[in-house]
Amino acid sequence: MSGSAVPKLATTIHITALDGIINVNSLFTFAVFVGLAWNPRDPNNRLTDDPNCLADPKVAENLVAFHVYSFAFFLFSSLVALCLKQAIRLAKTAHYPTIFALDLAHVNKSAVRVGYLVCAAGSVCGCVFLMLALINVVQIKLGTLGCGSSHSYGAVIPLVTFVPLGLIIYVCTILYAFTR
Repeated sequence: MSGSAVPKLATTIHITALDGIINVNSLFTFAVFVGLAWNPRDPNNRLTDDPNCLADPKVAENLVAFHVYSFAFFLFSSLVALCLKQAIRLAKTAHYPTIFALDLAHVNKSAVRVGYLVCAAGSVCGCVFLMLALINVVQIKLGTLGCGSSHSYGAVIPLVTFVPLGLIIYVCTILYAFTR
């Protein structure tokens, strides 16, 4: 990678940031697998007995679909991050050997920025679909939102408040880093 070069010591920061993205995506991917292992159609796995509050099969179908979409986005984001990390490592030359475990390389700043944006977009989409899957889990276990269950709303309201708030902070941080 060449062009507008990132300062040599900054490549270590890039590697660390990419490791962070990969680690967080891995945790979320594990959560998705745990969610997929659960059988939403098991009648003994519900906390509501009201037949009017039971989720229909479409909610269970959406649950599985949202888990798969979430997994796909987290995997995509992690693979792009791994590719960026490898590209930075490959950009090392004999002029910039590894010193004190620091990877020194000249990398294209624009390419790294675009790569970070793609990773962030994949992680954000994965989080949105994971949140939608969790809303469906709540509807299956505690009753549909249309039923008016205070337990369902008590679980969903913090979810749809804090996850988007965290995503907004994450996106703002990424955009701030993108402009620096």
